[in-house]
Amino acid sequence: MELHSEVRAVYVISVAAELAGVHPQTLRIYERKGLLEPARTTGGNRRYSDADLQRLARIHQLMEDGMNLAGVAKILELETRVAELNDEVVALREHARRADEEAARRQRRDLVPLHQAVAVFGHVPSIVRRD
Repeated sequence: MELHSEVRAVYVISVAAELAGVHPQTLRIYERKGLLEPARTTGGNRRYSDADLQRLARIHQLMEDGMNLAGVAKILELETRVAELNDEVVALREHARRADEEAARRQRRDLVPLHQAVAVFGHVPSIVRRD
């Protein structure tokens, strides 16, 4: 099964560092601080994905805005949590939509046309009427 290129870890540390415009040691520091979690080969070598490179770009942007590494870590944590909550909201909305549709279907099945009702206020049912 082929993984989506965004999550497939294919870049060695030197290539990832070059693509991100930083020194490989910077990537090691970010990993120690918990800002990055590259995949590892069975031999223990780091492998970076396109998603890791996007995260590096976000880290760089936040640091250019004046954030220190602790602030960057907190913002990334909060952004991840917001994304998780947004996914949960989407799932809950879909669940609610399906529940509403099912309730509407059940309600339509339970309805009896008025002319088939046994008694209607103010009218004598046709089965009782003597014409």
